[in-house]
Amino acid sequence: MKNAASIAVIVLSLAGCTRDTTAYPSLAPRAVEKLGFAEPEVPIVEAKPDPALDARVATLGRSLDGTSKGFAADAAKAEAAAGRARGKAVGSDAWLDAQTTLAQLDDWRAQTSALLTDADQIASDRAAALAPPYPSLASLRERIAAEAQRQSTTIDRLQAALPAA
Repeated sequence: MKNAASIAVIVLSLAGCTRDTTAYPSLAPRAVEKLGFAEPEVPIVEAKPDPALDARVATLGRSLDGTSKGFAADAAKAEAAAGRARGKAVGSDAWLDAQTTLAQLDDWRAQTSALLTDADQIASDRAAALAPPYPSLASLRERIAAEAQRQSTTIDRLQAALPAA
């Protein structure tokens, strides 16, 4: 009986060893891997006309036209003042006049920068509301950015022509 019990324990122990404990995952492609890595098609949604937004864009456009004209007029004055200041000492009256006109140009550039900020804020608010891009707003934003760049280039050129303080 003792032998039978020992044999039973040995047989049951060996039976546990016969089971395959190594379960490897399948190497077959998973469903998600069959989809590929290409970006999905995104439908193009056109913006619906928005009279209120059109009015804001028109207002910003008129403001841009005003700052552009004001900058151009003051840039001509600054160009003349910078010409008079060439070769003059730092702190001379001509140099101070040129610096004053450059400060006026900086004011115009700040106004243009504020317009760019306003256009970006409107576009950001539309994006947050999941609204599609508005073509006239995008076009105005590009115009404002180009004007801001042109103004910065003009100011940098005039500043470089003056003696450094």
